[in-house]
Order: sequence, then structure tokens, then C-alpha cells
Amino acid sequence: MSDFPEVHSPSTDVAERPLVMLHGGNVANWMWQPQVAALTDRTVLTPDLPGFGERVREDWPGLDAMADDLVARVTDHGFAGPFDLVGLSLGAVLALRVLARHPDRVHSAFLTGAPLEPAGFGVRLICRLQLAFWRAPWFWRVQAAAFGIPDDSRARYVAHGLSVRPETASAMNAEVFAGGVPAGVRRYSGPLLAIAGEKESAAVRHSLAAIAEAAPQTQMRLAPGMHHIWNVEDAHLFNEVLRSWLTGTIDPRLVPLP
Repeated sequence: MSDFPEVHSPSTDVAERPLVMLHGGNVANWMWQPQVAALTDRTVLTPDLPGFGERVREDWPGLDAMADDLVARVTDHGFAGPFDLVGLSLGAVLALRVLARHPDRVHSAFLTGAPLEPAGFGVRLICRLQLAFWRAPWFWRVQAAAFGIPDDSRARYVAHGLSVRPETASAMNAEVFAGGVPAGVRRYSGPLLAIAGEKESAAVRHSLAAIAEAAPQTQMRLAPGMHHIWNVEDAHLFNEVLRSWLTGTIDPRLVPLP
């Protein structure tokens, strides 16, 4: 399903830590294409998660197993030391499991759009209705519009969404809807930036405080004017914010939260 490589080598010899980027749910590693194109001086790993992309036929193994799988894949690619970690949406939820289970492997964490509040009845009902329309292309087109995905990326989003098995979505929702931050995140003491798009749901914005409670070193920010998948909504802004973070600073365009 995906024609986007998992490992992206730098254009020149560098000794930088690898950058590992975890995609959201119902998409695949190709969502990071605008970032990989702008980070040619870094080794970037963009693994497909189980149930998505090239691994779309795999069963959902649970977030803990996915965190272990991710670290094993990074190691298998020849990177046994710490890496910088980026996660969006499901990828941000998974990144928290990586921090909890493998804190020594992460040098810095950049998390955006993590839904950590337990889902209420209304959200669960909507998702059950969505599963009823899972195989309908119009459903994915509506999703693309709601997430602010640019027109030139919508066809790929729709095609991949139709490839995801409803069983994967159901298992993913059941686990993510439980909410919460893994207690083991307290073991991670490195830099952590937690972001929500200014136009994201209140549940996602409120989740920033949950991350900060578990990891007091967390820097909380809002991305002005952005929806959920803002790495493609405004790739230029996302890339500059990420680049600043990787060089040890926080882009001043991000809005601080108390």
C-alpha cells in the first residue's frame, strides 16, 4: 500500500541521532513526506505501524507491544542508542508508551495531537457509526476535509483509509478511548514538547495538561490556527517548529500555556 521508504538517509555524512517519526491512525508513514523532504541532513525513520501502510494486514497488537516493536525496529536498522522521537495523534499516544517502557532510548520527544481524555458516550457512538461507513469513499473525503488535509493529499488519504481493516480501527479505538498517560512516563526525564493545534478538539487541548502532570519537564504549546494533522496543513510551519525543537529551542510562534 505504501511506496514511502522506512529509512531516509542524510544527504551528507552526519553523526546526529536518528529521528523517529510515528504516524497517526488511519494513515501511514507517507504522512511524513513533507518533513522528510525538509530534513535531508538527518537520518529519519518513518516506520509503518502494525495495521497500516505496508503492515495493513497485521493485527493490532496493543500499544505496549507496538512500543516494543518500534524500538526493536530502530535497533534492527543499526541504531542502538538514543533517538529523537516525534509522534502525531496515534503516534503521540504510542510515543508516550515508548517513553514509559524505553525511557533510555529517547533523547527528546515532540508530541502533537495526543487524545488522552477517556472517550465519552458521544464519541464512542460517533465512532460506531463511522465503522458502518468504513468502506465508503465519501466517508474518507469528509474526514479529510474535517482534518484540514490539503486537496493534493486527499486522494492518498482516502485510498489508504479504505485499505485499513475495520477490525484494526475497532481495536485501536477501544484502547485509545480508554485514555490516560502511562505511569511509567515519569521515568523519562528528557526534553518533551507537547503541542495541540489551536483548532483541535477541547479533549486534545486538555490532554496537554495530563502529559505535563506525568512529566513535569513538559513544555505545553498551541500551534496557532492549526487543525489536527498540521504537518500537512502547514508543512512549512511544522517543519520550522520541529527544526527549532531539534536544535534546542521552541519556535516563538507557538502559544505557551500556563
